[in-house]
Amino acid sequence: MNPVITAFERSPDRGRGHARDMRLRWALEEVGVGYETRLLSFEAMKQPAHKRIHPFGQIPTYEEDSLSLFESGAILLHIADRHPGLLPTEPGARARAITWMFAALNTIEPPVFDLSILKIVEGDRPWYEERKKVLETRIEKLLADLSAYLGTDEWLVGSFSAADILMVTVLRRLIGTGLLETHSNLVSYTDRAEARPAWKRAFMAQLAVFEASQSAS
Repeated sequence: MNPVITAFERSPDRGRGHARDMRLRWALEEVGVGYETRLLSFEAMKQPAHKRIHPFGQIPTYEEDSLSLFESGAILLHIADRHPGLLPTEPGARARAITWMFAALNTIEPPVFDLSILKIVEGDRPWYEERKKVLETRIEKLLADLSAYLGTDEWLVGSFSAADILMVTVLRRLIGTGLLETHSNLVSYTDRAEARPAWKRAFMAQLAVFEASQSAS
C-alpha cells in the first residue's frame, strides 16, 4: 500500500509551498513512490486520533503499514533510507549529506522560520523592529557562510540529495525579503531545485489542496 501523509486542510501558507508536507511530497516524487494524503483541520490536528501519531499535534506525519512517523526531517531520512536516489551510496558522502540535513533543520531553519512569522505574532509589539534586526543579522551571517560553502557547486554534497530538499524548502521562505537575493549562487541553487520535475509535481499537488479549500469557502 502507498504511504499516507498528513497535510493542512487549509494551509496558512496559502499555496506557496512552505508547509512542511511539501518536503515529503517532493521526496516521494523524486523516488517515484505514490502516496495518499489525509487532510486535517487545525481542530483535528489536536484530537487524540492524530496525537497518537504526532504527540505535538502538528503536520506532517507518515504512515506505512504498521509504521507511523512524525517530524519532516526524520520522515525524509526514512524515505531516503528506503529508496535509492536521495542519499549518496559512498559512506563518507552519505554521512556528509545527513550532516547537511541536520544543518538545514537545526542551524538555518530556526531563525528563518522565526523571521517568517515575526510580523504575524509580534508585529504590534514594541520590540518588533529590534527583534527583526537581530534575526536578519543572524540570517545574513548564516547565508554568507552557506554561500561560501556552496560556491559554484550545484548541490550541497555532489549530486542532488535529501539535504537539498530540506535546505531549499528552508531558503524559499526568504524569497522576496532581500536576504537571499544578496547571494546569487543561493538564488541559482533554489531556482535549480524548483526546476526539477519532482519539485513541480509536489508543488502543484500542494497548491491544488489550497485551491480546493478556497473553492469550498
